[in-house]
Amino acid sequence: MTALPIPNTALNDGNEIPQLGLGVFLVEPGEAERVVTDALETGYRHIDTARIYENEAEVGRAIASSGIPRDELFVTTKLWNSDQTRAGEAFEESLDRLGLDRVDLYLIHWPQPMYGEALGAWRSLIEIAESGRATSIGVSNFEIEDLQQLLDETGVVPAVNQIELHPLHQRRALGEFCAEHGIAIEAWGPLSQGKTDLLERPEVVAAAEVHERTPAQIVLRWHVQQGRIVFPKTQRRERMVENAQLFDFTLSDAEMTAIDALELGTNLGPDPRTFDVR
Repeated sequence: MTALPIPNTALNDGNEIPQLGLGVFLVEPGEAERVVTDALETGYRHIDTARIYENEAEVGRAIASSGIPRDELFVTTKLWNSDQTRAGEAFEESLDRLGLDRVDLYLIHWPQPMYGEALGAWRSLIEIAESGRATSIGVSNFEIEDLQQLLDETGVVPAVNQIELHPLHQRRALGEFCAEHGIAIEAWGPLSQGKTDLLERPEVVAAAEVHERTPAQIVLRWHVQQGRIVFPKTQRRERMVENAQLFDFTLSDAEMTAIDALELGTNLGPDPRTFDVR
């Protein structure tokens, strides 16, 4: 199986991460092994899962049966909210389900500031990274104030912040903060989760016609051209191939500016400041 020509992005800890990956959020139980197998056969080498997705074991089985050398894969999983006070144990349980002795990236899934447990969890992730069982560590859905607390209290900067980000919700202030501190941004819901008319907007459609690409490819290119890491969700092999065809064309400054202008500041997922599901 030949890997797709997906470029790597440098992280602030000296490691690298493939700029395009497959996320398995909301992949139905019993389907994830097939979906990940298809992705690996298609040439993906970056898989993003989480404890709460309840498919780590299926991801692990697909990896094991692929025959791809471990050092050619990049595997991410995440610490769930109710496990923030037992991060070390929860991490070992994730490794067991994945059938791996390490992951490439381990993230705190949500900050949950109302509980005040994320800082302690971050200290645990630092220990996990120091042990070598997680090559890189980071966070997901963290706001500026959440990130600032980690920096102030530990001095250890997350390698990644995985956040909802798409042309209708661009998180510019948060993006600037992350850039200032060398925190790579991973965009979840990069196509606005199919909940909007984003792919029908004239600015996107016009660029698609010029470049002879799909509107989805145009929006994904808008992301990667700004250095972000993206996880377009799909369970279809042909769409996996299409989503990866982002690195052989370039949007013009005018096209980028036109898509930038779609900003509405409206999130489609939970608000990280108030999301308290355990």
